[in-house]
Amino acid sequence: MSSCGAPDQSLPANVDAGKEIVLTGKVTKGGEPVGGAFVRLLDSTGEFTAEVVASDAGDFRFFAAPGDWTVRALHRTGNGEATVSAAGPGLHDVAIAVA
Repeated sequence: MSSCGAPDQSLPANVDAGKEIVLTGKVTKGGEPVGGAFVRLLDSTGEFTAEVVASDAGDFRFFAAPGDWTVRALHRTGNGEATVSAAGPGLHDVAIAVA
């Protein structure tokens, strides 16, 4: 774990992906994980909704409502973003490459 205190972003055992919308993914640069990135969740209008710090392995996770989302990663080595449509429950993978 990094000195920033990023929590473990692996999926906890008590998550029911059949009932919850989980946006989960990894932040990478050149194919390598980017730990410590600030990962922001923005709604369909671009409004800030939530932020987490990516784990040392670059992993992040958000619980969300149905809709279209932008996930943005900010890191000292670069920034990146991806969009995802989550119409219903399940694990929705989001890959973000920073440049």
